[in-house]
Amino acid sequence: MTIPAGYRQNAQGHLVPIDSIAEIDLDRDALVDEVFQAAEQLRLSMADFKAKAMGDVEAFVELAAEKYDAKLGGLKGNLSLTSFDGRKKVQISIGDTIAFDERLTIAKALVDECIHEWTEGSSSEIKTLVEHAFQTDKEGKINTGRILGLTRLAIEHPKWKQAMEAIRDSLMVVSSKSYIRLYTRPTRDQKFQQIGLDMASV
Repeated sequence: MTIPAGYRQNAQGHLVPIDSIAEIDLDRDALVDEVFQAAEQLRLSMADFKAKAMGDVEAFVELAAEKYDAKLGGLKGNLSLTSFDGRKKVQISIGDTIAFDERLTIAKALVDECIHEWTEGSSSEIKTLVEHAFQTDKEGKINTGRILGLTRLAIEHPKWKQAMEAIRDSLMVVSSKSYIRLYTRPTRDQKFQQIGLDMASV
């Protein structure tokens, strides 16, 4: 929609003549735009910083690997670089997003069979835990942590063990994201404190 000169579109989608808009409303609108423009510039600067820092760290690691005639093929896992005085640390971490394939449905069926086969005297807590683990959120997604928590239960039932194997086999990495975090401390005897730059969403 093209907004004609001398008009503004309000939150309801109506065209309103600028000269009929209260001055405080125009000032608020200008302030919000100003803050958003500054935030967008900051976001772009953070993205540039992250890309450069990650590239510099990767180049350093490759350079270090060359001294040992090793080829790494890029950053693969977590690492930390600490300054010579031990007061500054750059930490790179790779976070994988995991999901389950169709074998999770098979695992759920096997778990259900286990519960039905167990006597009435079996632990109701285990049943509740299993039901809770397979529940989905409002978006229909399963909580990965709860499912993996089942695999840590010390249950020796053969069908249960088969179900846990199906869960492990159903795991797949659907995406990976790299993070860079900076830490500092006044002296080497103190704990590192993270510098408050939230770049996780950049």
